[in-house]
Amino acid sequence: MTSQQSNNLPLWVQDRDQVIAASTDAQWRSQKPPDYSRSRENLAKESIHNHLDGTLEAIVENLVRTLEMEASWKINPQQWLSIVNDKFRVSSNGGQEYTAADLGAKGTYNLFMADSEHYKASEESFESSHDIFHSTFPQGFPWEVLAVYSGPPNVTFKWRHWGHFQGTYKGYAPTGKTVEIIGMSVAQVTDDLKVVSLEHYFDNALFLENLTAGGKLENSENKGSSCPFGSWFKGFKKS
Repeated sequence: MTSQQSNNLPLWVQDRDQVIAASTDAQWRSQKPPDYSRSRENLAKESIHNHLDGTLEAIVENLVRTLEMEASWKINPQQWLSIVNDKFRVSSNGGQEYTAADLGAKGTYNLFMADSEHYKASEESFESSHDIFHSTFPQGFPWEVLAVYSGPPNVTFKWRHWGHFQGTYKGYAPTGKTVEIIGMSVAQVTDDLKVVSLEHYFDNALFLENLTAGGKLENSENKGSSCPFGSWFKGFKKS
Protein backbone atom coordinates (compact mmCIF):
# COMPACT_ATOMS: atom_id res chain seq x y z
CA MET A 1 0.00 0.00 0.00
CA THR A 2 1.37 3.42 -0.92
CA SER A 3 1.74 6.37 1.46
CA GLN A 4 -1.12 8.11 -0.32
CA GLN A 5 -3.39 5.09 0.11
CA SER A 6 -2.45 4.92 3.79
CA ASN A 7 -3.44 8.57 4.23
CA ASN A 8 -6.89 7.71 2.82
CA LEU A 9 -7.56 5.44 5.79
CA PRO A 10 -9.78 6.77 8.61
CA LEU A 11 -7.99 9.23 10.85
CA TRP A 12 -8.16 6.99 13.95
CA VAL A 13 -6.08 4.24 12.30
CA GLN A 14 -3.36 6.64 11.23
CA ASP A 15 -0.51 7.77 13.48
CA ARG A 16 -1.85 9.02 16.82
CA ASP A 17 0.02 12.32 16.40
CA GLN A 18 -2.24 13.01 13.43
CA VAL A 19 -5.28 12.30 15.62
CA ILE A 20 -3.94 14.70 18.27
CA ALA A 21 -3.30 17.42 15.68
CA ALA A 22 -6.84 17.04 14.29
CA SER A 23 -8.49 17.08 17.74
CA THR A 24 -8.61 20.87 17.90
CA ASP A 25 -11.75 21.01 20.06
CA ALA A 26 -10.79 18.24 22.50
CA GLN A 27 -10.97 18.73 26.26
CA TRP A 28 -7.51 17.61 27.34
CA ARG A 29 -6.88 16.26 30.82
CA SER A 30 -3.71 18.37 31.18
CA GLN A 31 -5.23 21.43 29.47
CA LYS A 32 -3.05 20.83 26.41
CA PRO A 33 -2.42 17.98 23.96
CA PRO A 34 -0.04 15.18 25.05
CA ASP A 35 3.49 15.03 23.69
CA TYR A 36 4.53 11.53 22.58
CA SER A 37 8.05 12.46 21.48
CA ARG A 38 9.69 10.33 24.18
CA SER A 39 7.48 7.39 23.25
CA ARG A 40 8.51 7.73 19.61
CA GLU A 41 12.18 7.67 20.62
CA ASN A 42 11.68 4.53 22.71
CA LEU A 43 9.74 2.79 19.97
CA ALA A 44 12.38 3.63 17.37
CA LYS A 45 15.13 2.13 19.55
CA GLU A 46 13.37 -0.82 21.19
CA SER A 47 10.48 -2.08 19.06
CA ILE A 48 10.75 -5.63 17.79
CA HIS A 49 8.69 -4.75 14.71
CA ASN A 50 8.38 -1.66 12.55
CA HIS A 51 5.23 -2.38 10.57
CA LEU A 52 4.85 -0.82 7.13
CA ASP A 53 2.23 1.92 6.79
CA GLY A 54 -1.10 0.57 5.64
CA THR A 55 -0.51 -3.03 6.64
CA LEU A 56 -3.04 -4.73 8.90
CA GLU A 57 -0.46 -4.80 11.71
CA ALA A 58 0.16 -1.05 11.44
CA ILE A 59 -3.58 -0.31 11.30
CA VAL A 60 -4.29 -2.36 14.45
CA GLU A 61 -1.31 -0.83 16.25
CA ASN A 62 -2.39 2.71 15.38
CA LEU A 63 -6.00 2.07 16.39
CA VAL A 64 -5.09 0.70 19.83
CA ARG A 65 -2.53 3.46 20.44
CA THR A 66 -5.14 6.05 19.52
CA LEU A 67 -7.68 4.49 21.88
CA GLU A 68 -5.14 4.41 24.70
CA MET A 69 -4.25 8.06 24.04
CA GLU A 70 -7.88 9.14 24.01
CA ALA A 71 -8.72 7.20 27.18
CA SER A 72 -5.70 8.68 28.95
CA TRP A 73 -5.94 12.28 27.78
CA LYS A 74 -9.37 13.20 26.42
CA ILE A 75 -11.68 13.97 29.33
CA ASN A 76 -14.92 13.59 27.37
CA PRO A 77 -15.44 10.07 25.92
CA GLN A 78 -17.89 11.56 23.41
CA GLN A 79 -14.82 13.07 21.73
CA TRP A 80 -13.03 9.73 21.32
CA LEU A 81 -12.78 9.03 17.59
CA SER A 82 -11.58 5.43 17.89
CA ILE A 83 -14.75 3.83 19.31
CA VAL A 84 -18.49 3.47 18.84
CA ASN A 85 -19.24 5.29 22.05
CA ASP A 86 -22.75 4.04 22.86
CA LYS A 87 -21.79 0.40 22.22
CA PHE A 88 -18.18 0.26 23.38
CA ARG A 89 -17.24 -2.32 26.01
CA VAL A 90 -13.80 -3.39 27.27
CA SER A 91 -12.71 -6.21 29.56
CA SER A 92 -9.58 -8.04 30.68
CA ASN A 93 -9.03 -11.73 31.40
CA GLY A 94 -12.72 -12.54 31.07
CA GLY A 95 -13.69 -10.11 33.82
CA GLN A 96 -16.29 -7.36 34.07
CA GLU A 97 -17.11 -5.31 31.00
CA TYR A 98 -16.67 -1.54 31.22
CA THR A 99 -17.99 1.35 29.16
CA ALA A 100 -16.07 4.28 27.73
CA ALA A 101 -17.30 6.41 30.64
CA ASP A 102 -15.89 3.85 33.10
CA LEU A 103 -12.57 3.82 31.27
CA GLY A 104 -12.34 7.60 31.23
CA ALA A 105 -13.22 7.87 34.91
CA LYS A 106 -10.98 5.14 36.37
CA GLY A 107 -8.22 4.77 33.78
CA THR A 108 -6.77 1.81 31.93
CA TYR A 109 -4.55 0.55 34.75
CA ASN A 110 -7.38 0.34 37.27
CA LEU A 111 -9.86 -1.38 34.96
CA PHE A 112 -7.39 -3.87 33.51
CA MET A 113 -5.81 -4.93 36.82
CA ALA A 114 -7.91 -6.59 39.50
CA ASP A 115 -7.34 -6.16 43.22
CA SER A 116 -4.41 -8.26 44.41
CA GLU A 117 -1.74 -8.33 47.09
CA HIS A 118 0.48 -5.83 45.29
CA TYR A 119 -2.07 -3.61 43.56
CA LYS A 120 -5.47 -2.49 44.82
CA ALA A 121 -7.27 -1.07 41.81
CA SER A 122 -10.33 -0.29 43.92
CA GLU A 123 -8.23 2.05 46.09
CA GLU A 124 -6.57 3.99 43.26
CA SER A 125 -7.88 6.97 41.30
CA PHE A 126 -7.22 7.67 37.63
CA GLU A 127 -4.46 10.10 38.59
CA SER A 128 -2.82 7.97 41.28
CA SER A 129 -2.70 4.89 39.05
CA HIS A 130 -0.99 6.76 36.22
CA ASP A 131 1.31 8.43 38.74
CA ILE A 132 2.41 5.02 40.08
CA PHE A 133 3.33 3.55 36.71
CA HIS A 134 4.92 6.72 35.31
CA SER A 135 7.10 6.68 38.43
CA THR A 136 7.91 2.98 38.06
CA PHE A 137 8.85 3.37 34.39
CA PRO A 138 10.28 6.92 34.16
CA GLN A 139 11.59 6.26 30.63
CA GLY A 140 8.15 5.25 29.41
CA PHE A 141 6.03 2.13 28.99
CA PRO A 142 5.73 1.54 25.21
CA TRP A 143 3.31 -0.82 23.47
CA GLU A 144 3.48 -2.58 20.10
CA VAL A 145 1.68 -5.19 18.05
CA LEU A 146 3.64 -8.40 17.54
CA ALA A 147 1.25 -10.25 15.23
CA VAL A 148 -2.29 -10.07 13.88
CA TYR A 149 -4.07 -13.40 13.46
CA SER A 150 -7.42 -12.34 12.03
CA GLY A 151 -8.74 -9.27 10.27
CA PRO A 152 -11.97 -7.28 10.65
CA PRO A 153 -14.60 -7.49 11.92
CA ASN A 154 -13.08 -9.61 14.72
CA VAL A 155 -9.42 -8.75 15.00
CA THR A 156 -7.22 -11.05 17.09
CA PHE A 157 -3.72 -9.84 17.84
CA LYS A 158 -0.69 -10.43 20.05
CA TRP A 159 1.05 -7.49 21.71
CA ARG A 160 3.97 -6.47 23.89
CA HIS A 161 4.15 -3.82 26.65
CA TRP A 162 7.54 -3.09 28.21
CA GLY A 163 9.45 -0.67 30.39
CA HIS A 164 12.71 -0.30 32.29
CA PHE A 165 12.07 -0.72 36.02
CA GLN A 166 14.14 2.24 37.23
CA GLY A 167 11.74 3.90 39.67
CA THR A 168 10.24 2.58 42.89
CA TYR A 169 6.95 0.70 42.75
CA LYS A 170 4.79 1.28 45.85
CA GLY A 171 7.82 1.09 48.14
CA TYR A 172 9.59 -1.73 46.28
CA ALA A 173 13.12 -1.16 45.04
CA PRO A 174 13.71 -0.92 41.28
CA THR A 175 15.67 -3.77 39.74
CA GLY A 176 16.78 -1.87 36.63
CA LYS A 177 15.52 -4.77 34.51
CA THR A 178 13.23 -4.58 31.52
CA VAL A 179 9.74 -5.68 32.55
CA GLU A 180 7.73 -7.09 29.68
CA ILE A 181 4.09 -8.10 29.33
CA ILE A 182 3.00 -10.27 26.41
CA GLY A 183 -0.74 -10.40 25.84
CA MET A 184 -3.52 -11.25 23.41
CA SER A 185 -6.55 -9.16 22.50
CA VAL A 186 -9.71 -9.51 20.46
CA ALA A 187 -11.28 -6.37 19.02
CA GLN A 188 -14.63 -6.20 17.28
CA VAL A 189 -14.61 -3.31 14.83
CA THR A 190 -17.03 -1.64 12.43
CA ASP A 191 -16.64 -1.36 8.68
CA ASP A 192 -14.88 1.98 9.19
CA LEU A 193 -12.57 0.43 11.83
CA LYS A 194 -14.00 1.88 15.03
CA VAL A 195 -13.82 -0.34 18.12
CA VAL A 196 -17.10 -1.82 19.36
CA SER A 197 -15.59 -4.16 21.96
CA LEU A 198 -12.13 -5.03 23.19
CA GLU A 199 -11.02 -8.04 25.25
CA HIS A 200 -7.50 -8.19 26.69
CA TYR A 201 -5.76 -11.31 28.06
CA PHE A 202 -2.45 -11.13 29.96
CA ASP A 203 -0.74 -12.33 33.15
CA ASN A 204 -1.24 -9.70 35.87
CA ALA A 205 0.40 -11.85 38.52
CA LEU A 206 3.67 -12.23 36.64
CA PHE A 207 3.77 -8.49 35.92
CA LEU A 208 3.41 -7.62 39.61
CA GLU A 209 5.92 -10.31 40.65
CA ASN A 210 8.50 -8.53 38.50
CA LEU A 211 7.65 -5.18 40.12
CA THR A 212 8.13 -6.52 43.65
CA ALA A 213 11.22 -8.65 42.98
CA GLY A 214 13.60 -5.99 44.31
CA GLY A 215 12.18 -6.19 47.83
CA LYS A 216 10.83 -3.48 50.10
CA LEU A 217 12.89 -0.35 50.62
CA GLU A 218 13.83 0.50 54.18
CA ASN A 219 11.52 3.05 55.85
CA SER A 220 9.10 2.72 52.93
CA GLU A 221 5.64 4.03 53.67
CA ASN A 222 4.26 2.25 50.61
CA LYS A 223 2.97 5.47 49.12
CA GLY A 224 2.27 4.86 45.48
CA SER A 225 2.20 8.54 44.55
CA SER A 226 5.45 9.71 46.21
CA CYS A 227 7.47 10.09 43.03
CA PRO A 228 9.13 12.69 40.79
CA PHE A 229 6.03 12.59 38.56
CA GLY A 230 3.65 13.64 41.35
CA SER A 231 2.46 16.63 39.35
CA TRP A 232 2.02 14.68 36.11
CA PHE A 233 -1.61 15.69 35.68
CA LYS A 234 -1.15 19.20 37.10
CA GLY A 235 1.57 20.25 34.69
CA PHE A 236 2.24 18.74 31.29
CA LYS A 237 4.80 15.97 31.02
CA LYS A 238 6.00 14.14 27.93
CA SER A 239 4.52 10.68 27.41
